[in-house]
Amino acid sequence: MARPSKPLISRASAVAASIEIIDSEGLDAFSLPRLAKHLGVRAPSLYHHFADKSEILEAVARQIAGAGNLPRRKPGPDWPEYFVALSLNLRRSILKHRNAAPILLQYLPRDLLIGTYEDTARFLDDSGVPAHLHVQILDGMERLTLGAVLTEAMRKPSTKNTIFPNVDPESQPLLAHALAVNEKTSRQLFEEMIRSFLHGVVRNTSVEVVEPARATASVR
Repeated sequence: MARPSKPLISRASAVAASIEIIDSEGLDAFSLPRLAKHLGVRAPSLYHHFADKSEILEAVARQIAGAGNLPRRKPGPDWPEYFVALSLNLRRSILKHRNAAPILLQYLPRDLLIGTYEDTARFLDDSGVPAHLHVQILDGMERLTLGAVLTEAMRKPSTKNTIFPNVDPESQPLLAHALAVNEKTSRQLFEEMIRSFLHGVVRNTSVEVVEPARATASVR
């Protein structure tokens, strides 16, 4: 399809409008004609910035996943809390756009996080975490965070006692009791899951995290 000679909209405005439509009307309502109507232009105007619908959805996924800021925390022995905060930031961003969860699942490219990976690898190094644990930590963090948050986003919001829905106290008395005495929200359970994973990586490998100065000296 031929492109108009002059763009009538910006790429950023098209992505923002796409997110608005998906948030308010659902993913099934999203289409190029619907987006063009929302922006007050004809569909060909979109081709100044995007080759097709898939490219728009990829841009939506990038926008949502990249909305969270890096935590402001100095490297040190409490380094796991940096990653807990990082995961909570991503969770917050994704849950603001629950209808877009399938888009992130399908279109979020891993290379989007490369810059963040480099920053977090540097943070691990500066915190004295051995380099041979970095891939395990970063890969595990991505899988845990995205897996848990996208699953949560595609479900209805829950309370402390309805994290597992439709539990029958008669046929499932143990699970019903566990829910009744549960004191953690979904957010707190997520937070503890991330924290447990990070501490477990170091503990299970029997490696003691060293001070950054000693770590640098050992390389020399």
